[in-house]
Amino acid sequence: MEIALARNAEDAAAQVADVILARLKAKPDLVLGLATGSTPIGVYRRLRDAHARGEVSFARVRTFNLDEYLDLPADHPQSYRTFMREHLFQGLDLPPENVHFPPTEGRDLLRRCEEYEARIVECGGIDVQLLGIGRNGHIGFNEPTSSLASRTRVKTLTERTLEDNARFYGPGERPPVLAVTMGIGTILDAREVLLQAIGPKKAQAVRSMVEGPVSSFFPASALQLHRRVTAYLDPEAASLLTMIAYYRRTRAQDEELRRAGRL
Repeated sequence: MEIALARNAEDAAAQVADVILARLKAKPDLVLGLATGSTPIGVYRRLRDAHARGEVSFARVRTFNLDEYLDLPADHPQSYRTFMREHLFQGLDLPPENVHFPPTEGRDLLRRCEEYEARIVECGGIDVQLLGIGRNGHIGFNEPTSSLASRTRVKTLTERTLEDNARFYGPGERPPVLAVTMGIGTILDAREVLLQAIGPKKAQAVRSMVEGPVSSFFPASALQLHRRVTAYLDPEAASLLTMIAYYRRTRAQDEELRRAGRL
């Protein structure tokens, strides 16, 4: 896992957006795995701005979102479909038929989750997967004890996740307790993973992800098994890492090798 130490949240977002834009310019039919929440908003703003300047087109891009709440209507203010529409999709030339969300309404969810997985494969697999990390180590909605080989499925959310999500809902409202999420195995199949973590509340989660043992009790630790993961961290999120000086030196040396065309 490569550690990119950013100056602040804006710097982390700029670095992640730059990587996605570079991959898109190299492959116009890029397949993107997308995340929701406050963390990727800065990335999405930069992608929209790049498109508005005419630097890139999303006309051939295919997207697959990590997760969505079960039975929450697409037009609900807190649905992830609403989030993606407001923060990214409505500012791009991305065809609606190229946008995919896991199935969350109706019957036969198990079969339709398998179809979601099959559609990813049909598109050639996810090229770049964007991630955040929950305080309990979840990626997507893969909560603690999730199988490290899991695939898209219905998942019951933990009390910690419900508490963290409660701030998005009004008085008397309770967040949905069920969601459909890509599995850890699905995420690990992506060719490249870009993870952002911002703020002191994520510091312990970051330390466990990077330096702790690989365990289903801490799902993000499975990323240690991936061949190409970069974690973009602000100083607070990186504050508990024990080898931070080494990560900083490694990143600088890798960048020097890339500039020299050796990596």
